Amino acid sequence: MKKASRAPFYAVIGLLALVGLTTAGMRHHQMEIPFTPGVQKPVWLIEARIDFDATGEPVTARLGLPDDPPGYRSFSEQAAAPGYGYSVVSEDGVRRGEWSKREATGAQTIYYKTQFIEVDSTSSTPAPFEVPRASHVDWDGSSQEAAALQVLDTAYAKSSTPQSLARELIKLFNSETLDQNSALLLSAQTEKSALLEKLINQAGIAARPALGLYLEDARRHQSLTRLVQVYDGEEWVLFNPYTGEQGVPENLLLWHTGGESILDVAGGNRSRVRFSMIHQTVPALDLIKAQYKDSVFSVLSIQHLPIEEQSMFKLLLLLPIGALVVVFMRIIIGLKTSGTFMPILIAMAFLQTSLFLGLASFISVVAMGLVLRTYLSRLNLLLISRIATLVVLVIFIISALSLIGYQMGFNTGMTITFFPMIIIAWTIERMSILWEEEGPKEVLVQGGGSLLVAVLAYTLMQFELVGHLTFNFPELNLVALALIMLMGQYTGYKLSELRRFRAMVDNEETVKSNEPSKGTGV
Repeated sequence: MKKASRAPFYAVIGLLALVGLTTAGMRHHQMEIPFTPGVQKPVWLIEARIDFDATGEPVTARLGLPDDPPGYRSFSEQAAAPGYGYSVVSEDGVRRGEWSKREATGAQTIYYKTQFIEVDSTSSTPAPFEVPRASHVDWDGSSQEAAALQVLDTAYAKSSTPQSLARELIKLFNSETLDQNSALLLSAQTEKSALLEKLINQAGIAARPALGLYLEDARRHQSLTRLVQVYDGEEWVLFNPYTGEQGVPENLLLWHTGGESILDVAGGNRSRVRFSMIHQTVPALDLIKAQYKDSVFSVLSIQHLPIEEQSMFKLLLLLPIGALVVVFMRIIIGLKTSGTFMPILIAMAFLQTSLFLGLASFISVVAMGLVLRTYLSRLNLLLISRIATLVVLVIFIISALSLIGYQMGFNTGMTITFFPMIIIAWTIERMSILWEEEGPKEVLVQGGGSLLVAVLAYTLMQFELVGHLTFNFPELNLVALALIMLMGQYTGYKLSELRRFRAMVDNEETVKSNEPSKGTGV
């Protein structure tokens, strides 16, 4: 008979491993879940404080809010203002926080807090769907207009692109020796950013103001820096008119863009906004829960379940690891155990308690159960009745040990109640029959093997890394399944059998060494 090909089997094994690893990699890439536990990520906590004096009229305060600034991503924001209503509104594509109150008098303080995480991003701000156009510019008097045209002509001759034009204008205004036209414009408009914006718009190139916040740990009462964004035909490019720096620096958070004011207060005067910031670290998993609520992987994530069910799944997802250990120890090593998956249940119980108290509880219950089972064998009960009797006796034993442990100050009650009592009763029955048929030695071999496998499985499952991977990447259990199925095809010698056949191998080698070599006479 032709031997069946194993190619389909190995194809299934490879597919399971590939799906598990690929899905885990996609979850890691899209949701940024770390493969190691305890990873901390740096975040910036920024607080905006708005102060103004209310005049006793209805109050409406509006603050421009950051909206996906380049290089940063917001994952939480809070507003604190006792007695005020708060909402986030969008005006012409600009996010603004709006606080309102029917009546207010005297000094008022409003707080807005947000947290940002640094992300990889380009230094330029993408342009909107509609191509922006240059704004109309009005100059105070013909002299300023003539000076602006002269300055533009000088810079235009040394430039070829919108970016190079902006750089040349910045150089003219930051030069130690200002020419007559530049000095005239700066005397009328001391704010270099506003002057640069007007000149670029005068040249027919779209430009707009931008407000950035330079981040520095533990700084308080900081103000926004006025910058200029220039449209180069594809995207907005940021310029610092005071330093000539092009692009968004790593420590700059682009808070607000566009011509709208950063703060508007109706029903109050002397309004001002100041910023404080602090650099801190938070667990990466907390960021993931806040950032990826709408992701496909997030919707299918266990983290959305109630805490009680999450705890249950955290233990259930460890079962394949315990099964992998049992299969390896029985098929590859050749260790005998009492039952196939009893060691897994024992290991799961150890996870809920401590290892040594769990071992002591299990050995005590099984030992006392064997003594009682010996007495039951003399009563000649049927199998079903005998097992049911053992279940009841095991319950009494567990209850007694729980009370004794509680009085002694140990948590043994919790330790042993996690053991599946039906399985323990059946294990006692099997060990008793094994004792009668093959003697106490075999009972010790299988019982000891079960405890050894349980301890090994417990040792592996209690590692923080294993728990982290199985809970946050449950698809990795497909890899464990592939390994279990692969070991199920193993038909060679077990490691424990090599010792038994070692004498035969040594004997064969001795015989071969004593044989005369070919070509020699007797």
